Amino acid sequence: MMKITLKDGSQLEYNEPKPLYEIAGDISEGLMRAALSAEVDGNVTEMQTVIDRDCTVNFLTFQDQKGKDTLRHTASHILAQAVKRLYPDAKLAIGPAIENGFYYDFDCDVSFSAEILKAIEAEMKKIVKENLPVKKFTKPREEAMKYFEKNGEPYKVELIRDLPEDAEISFYQQGEFVDLCAGPHVSSTGKVKAFCLTGTAGAYWRGNEKNKMLQRIYGTAFLKKSDLEEHLAAMEEAKKRDHNKLGRELELFTTSDVIGQGLPILLPKGAKIIQTLQRFVEDTEAAHGWLLTKTPYMAKSDIYKISGHWDHYLDGMFVMGDEKKDKEVFALRPMTCPFQYQAYLNKMRSYRDLPLRYNETSTLFRNEASGEMHGLIRIRQFTISEGHLMCRPDQLEDEFRGCLELAIYMLKTLGLYEDVSYRFSQWDPDDREKYIGTEEQWNEAQSTMKRILDHLEIPYKIGIGEAAFYGPKLDIQIRNVFGKEDTLITLQIDQMLAENFGMEYTDSDGTKKHPYIIHRTSIGCYERTLALLIEKYAGAFPTWLAPVQVKLLPITDGQKEYAREFALELQKSGIRFEVDDRNEKIGYKIREAQLEKVPYMLIIGEKETETGSVSVRSRKDGDLGQMKKAEFIEKILQEIKDKVR
Repeated sequence: MMKITLKDGSQLEYNEPKPLYEIAGDISEGLMRAALSAEVDGNVTEMQTVIDRDCTVNFLTFQDQKGKDTLRHTASHILAQAVKRLYPDAKLAIGPAIENGFYYDFDCDVSFSAEILKAIEAEMKKIVKENLPVKKFTKPREEAMKYFEKNGEPYKVELIRDLPEDAEISFYQQGEFVDLCAGPHVSSTGKVKAFCLTGTAGAYWRGNEKNKMLQRIYGTAFLKKSDLEEHLAAMEEAKKRDHNKLGRELELFTTSDVIGQGLPILLPKGAKIIQTLQRFVEDTEAAHGWLLTKTPYMAKSDIYKISGHWDHYLDGMFVMGDEKKDKEVFALRPMTCPFQYQAYLNKMRSYRDLPLRYNETSTLFRNEASGEMHGLIRIRQFTISEGHLMCRPDQLEDEFRGCLELAIYMLKTLGLYEDVSYRFSQWDPDDREKYIGTEEQWNEAQSTMKRILDHLEIPYKIGIGEAAFYGPKLDIQIRNVFGKEDTLITLQIDQMLAENFGMEYTDSDGTKKHPYIIHRTSIGCYERTLALLIEKYAGAFPTWLAPVQVKLLPITDGQKEYAREFALELQKSGIRFEVDDRNEKIGYKIREAQLEKVPYMLIIGEKETETGSVSVRSRKDGDLGQMKKAEFIEKILQEIKDKVR
């Protein structure tokens, strides 16, 4: 007797082996039709898999991310099959499902233009219509390598060569097309009902810029055409909000080929937003007991060797010099912690001095791979609201809570809080070379953080292997308009680097102890935050953040002097303004100001000049009528003070 335990705890019993699709059918015909794959004892497999033992089964539909992945992974194979039909000499690389779709990488002499994508998509539709069964089979490693060598697929051969010698290699076949793959897949190509190809990009083989650049084709797939159309409409809206496009149109930032990739230039309007954010952050942190430091942008290799960055982060650093021939080798700083530790070491510390909170508006440098960079989201030089807090063990939970509450306050003020999620990033004990410290230290640090997060009732997911090399961290995650997730704010508990640097304090009993350290940001990277704000507000920033808060629009030459005089009053009040005194019709000026997403337009005609007033037009509320100058100044200053969104 074989027992199948389902997700709800109920059980089914069978006297003989059964394929998963028949088990689903025994539950309901609807489930049999909807299930795309299943988890068997936690491992995802296809519905054709025959079950011959006691196990737990969870059927996956398109409502589950792993169910979506199964359908979209099959769509990536359909894409590869279509490309091979049209371009037999194309070499296959990899083709996984991703969160919102799939992609496949090809080495092909033909450049995949928009017209070629249409032809590939048409061929994919033929393959779907053929409703080809998708079948799995395996080969020993040597046979698998010979198979792909014979078929001229060098990238597949390389992937197999990296596998253990005794590995059984799985293949999936649909019609004439065979691919190396771990699966799972849906049962036939006909199940991929609604799909489209969404674009192309260059991608280095295995993500290494030293390898050949391949062509990546992106796509997505759904069960229903209506869902696909809804997704494509959302993507069109996302393109309109894309900070990389909108930020340039609004003249917030630009880039230059002669300066280099990942090194954006903030234009006056973008720089003003960053300055406004920076002043807000520094003032808020000062009110919470943080002490501002200013440390060098570079240092000798010595300091990075003490911290461990030289051994664990060297590939991500910009290094000047060669240790084999130069007396001193310097590197631009990828983070500020080793520098702020020197401020702590400036004098002897007592338990009464703790907690000690150092913050800094830090410009950092990281050698990001060219394929990873995007607009302001991921760049090589950036500025961060960085801080390091040294405390006693008995202070750790309260101080960590304070850091988290400060970050949440920042997010709520900016209007980003509802968009974030939390990830508890832990070490991977099976990858010891990646981390410093002992297993006991890691277990203690992680259990401490877990206790704090659970006590604070933070809803987090766990990320194994995503900790910093010196300690676990809480990553506050956020998605851009295209759904790609990035880390916005990080809080880390570090019980190791203080010992490396000889950081001590004299405790109440006279003994020397190492402080615990909290690494944290309160608003994260300013450039990344600006990118997310552009997308969040589609460039229509809240008044307190807007680079231009007021646009004065005189109707004729007769009101220009009055407009300039009022502009001086706005300037004295600290209100950011522009005067549009061009000889253009007032309707044109209003439309221009609307396109620039200015919060307030002040229209000035003869009547306004005579009465010492302005006609106020709000970006958000429309025509507000006439106001006295002082009345308008009072209104906008209150809005700025309250940071109204």
